Amino acid sequence: MPEGLSPNEVGKEISEHRAREGPGTGHAGRDRLITISEAFLLAVVAVLAAWSGFAAAKWGTESSFQLAQASAARSEANRAAYEAADLRNFDALAFNAWYTAYLADNEQAMRVAQYRFRPVFLAAFNAWLTTDPFNNPQAPKGPTYMRQYHQPELARAGLLDASADRHYAAGVTAGNNSDNYVRTTIYLATVLFLAGISGHFRVRSARIGLICVGGAILVFACVLLFLAPKPPV
Repeated sequence: MPEGLSPNEVGKEISEHRAREGPGTGHAGRDRLITISEAFLLAVVAVLAAWSGFAAAKWGTESSFQLAQASAARSEANRAAYEAADLRNFDALAFNAWYTAYLADNEQAMRVAQYRFRPVFLAAFNAWLTTDPFNNPQAPKGPTYMRQYHQPELARAGLLDASADRHYAAGVTAGNNSDNYVRTTIYLATVLFLAGISGHFRVRSARIGLICVGGAILVFACVLLFLAPKPPV
């Protein structure tokens, strides 16, 4: 993606303009003013184009960085979610083993199965037993439905997902800012073109018309640069 006008191109245009309006050419006062206006446009465009290209590059880098951060956070969120799902499946399998031993009235198997419970699941399991689940139809369906059952991995996955969303939004915004600076550079290139070809015309009104159009576009580009967000440090 083009990021700005090449300094070589601007310098070449200024040199050609100076050569066309060299000391050997006679100037009336108005012609000299026109020549100065053309040189002024070229000089201002050179400075603004360099700034616009720099800002576009900075915002492009920021966009890539933010999108990379979003991708990394999303990967971490998926990893945490998978870990939470695996632990929940392990808790469910351990509980199923305990419940099977309970139905078989095998206390030793029940103790072995309960020994496999993770601490967080054991706390939820003990709380679930206090609800008299085998006689109380209003009791929760299982230990994992108790408020004592916590999955920090799942909470971490949610936080990472939110972080990924923020980084992605920041990356999209930075990319749009970069595109806007590139668009402004196109306006500046138009001014450079108009100021460059104006010296080829010997009709004074044509030169003045091109300078006026270029000046209007330059003012518009300056407004865009003033309103555009400044590039990140």
